[in-house]
Amino acid sequence: PRRLDPAMTVQQFIGVYDADATLWGEVSYWIGARLGRRHCALCDITHGLFARRREWSECAGELPAPFVTFHRNDAPDDVLQLAANRLPCVLVRTATGLRMALEPSDIERCEGDPRQLLDALTALGHDG
Repeated sequence: PRRLDPAMTVQQFIGVYDADATLWGEVSYWIGARLGRRHCALCDITHGLFARRREWSECAGELPAPFVTFHRNDAPDDVLQLAANRLPCVLVRTATGLRMALEPSDIERCEGDPRQLLDALTALGHDG
């Protein structure tokens, strides 16, 4: 994970899923994930089989700023430009702009555990 300048205050965490936000996209992802053909490490953390995970909602509530999510086909242009082909990812918006916080490998290391993602995000402003 990248470190942020301690003087920067995170205004928003932005998670970008490696999936599409269409009915077909959701259905095909769900089926592909069950068959082991599709995988999004961020989806594994935030969602269960059919809905948002309660444990994730609790963890997100502990963050110092709101955590919003987008799919690769509904994210704002500035988010998509920074995310590029590095999905899933988590970006942070500060007063000075948008920065990459967690790359796909960082999210993968969380092993589907919302608490590990929370720890990775809260560690961004610390040196150790």
